[in-house]
Amino acid sequence: MKKREKENKAASSYAAFLESKRQLGGNHGFEAIEIPSYLFDFQSSLVEWSLRRGRAAIFADCGLGKTPMQLVWADNVMRHAGGPVLVLTPLGVTRQTVHEGEKFHVDTVRSQDGTWEGGSRVVVANYERLHKFDPSKFVGVVCDESSILKNFDGVTKAAVTEFMRRIPYRLLCTATAAPNDFIELGTSSEAIGELGFMDMIGRFFKKQTATTSRSDEFRSGTYRFRGHAERDFWRWVCSWGRAVRKPSDIGFDDGKFILPKLRTTEHIVSATTKREGWLIDMPAITLEEQRDERRRTIKERCELAAELATKHKGATVSWCHLNDEGHMLESMIEGSVEVEGADTDERKEEIFEAFEKGEIKKLVTKPTIAGFGLNWQHCHHQTFFPSHSFEQWYQAIRRCWRFGQKKEVRVDVISSEGESGVVANLRRKSEAADRMFAQLVALMNDTLRIEKQENIINNQQNPSWL
Repeated sequence: MKKREKENKAASSYAAFLESKRQLGGNHGFEAIEIPSYLFDFQSSLVEWSLRRGRAAIFADCGLGKTPMQLVWADNVMRHAGGPVLVLTPLGVTRQTVHEGEKFHVDTVRSQDGTWEGGSRVVVANYERLHKFDPSKFVGVVCDESSILKNFDGVTKAAVTEFMRRIPYRLLCTATAAPNDFIELGTSSEAIGELGFMDMIGRFFKKQTATTSRSDEFRSGTYRFRGHAERDFWRWVCSWGRAVRKPSDIGFDDGKFILPKLRTTEHIVSATTKREGWLIDMPAITLEEQRDERRRTIKERCELAAELATKHKGATVSWCHLNDEGHMLESMIEGSVEVEGADTDERKEEIFEAFEKGEIKKLVTKPTIAGFGLNWQHCHHQTFFPSHSFEQWYQAIRRCWRFGQKKEVRVDVISSEGESGVVANLRRKSEAADRMFAQLVALMNDTLRIEKQENIINNQQNPSWL
């Protein structure tokens, strides 16, 4: 009997030791003061959860209403803590956010120089203007399209993380947190005050060896999960983040959140000039060869893109990557307007707003300029020159193919015969991302069920009325 008691005591001590090592995000928040009726049920649930957390991340797909959720969260923080809340957005999204604030009756103001009138308000600014703001003036901060933090060594990531460090209430929102991109999850965790990137790696991962199986679904670069760390890792992520591609992912009815069809058509053009030193065209293999291929076929690709954009009578976005592509497309597409990197921030925002209002029908720009945060459900046609970046593809397409779009969206993907490897790689990444996100949602739902069961057991053992 004594031996069994000793064994039970040892097992209990070991369980307590393991529990002490488990990493879960802490709660730094409060109960919601007011959740307006215009939020959908799943949006209300996410806002209430993120307010209770105080520091949280919402990975919600395009069109699921991150802007109203951000504004309601900010309004509650402002009313609870008695100070202003800063909302940081990509270029071109500040005006859109202020318009949404007016629509939803949240006291919102735009600032470009770190000053504003009216004291405690929701202040909206571009990431590029962050250096003009004093973090000590704010009680909360929201990072819209927070995937910008994925650049682990980036100046922007370091500046945003440092700015947020002493602000009590923090919210990250993005649609493209890659489930197998541990760097992005690590930098997001660090920004909201959870584990830093290196602490996360040390806790849950180890270096991959040459003999490590490449079938491991959840990995990032040279790291893989420690022996039994996968479940605890996703439970930890779930404690401070929620991933949603549709309301049913977190137990709600999809209702109006069903996307129309996306029709992607691939077009392959033939170059009119031969590659130097080659008798026949072969697929470009190296990055240098692919860059040369892209420049060699600019005219042929732009001619087809212009023809398709002109043929479509409604609004069209023609995405490009090179300045020469943008200039050529603008000259070939009648009535089109190009937005390029050299334009002032004001001009970019004015053109984006004019396109959204229908004053401009044909827009030419790059995913790196307009690929984040903008709502263009009025447009249902795009032309696209592919690259290896899945994020650029995903974000560009989602400017139009997002919840709230009423029509089928057509995307004409235009490449040359030599770019077949680029298109194949983009297709592979897209399929992998779908698999990964589905597994992430399943793992999070399993974690939520486990936590719910544990809460029920704890409440039975420790009733609130005792």
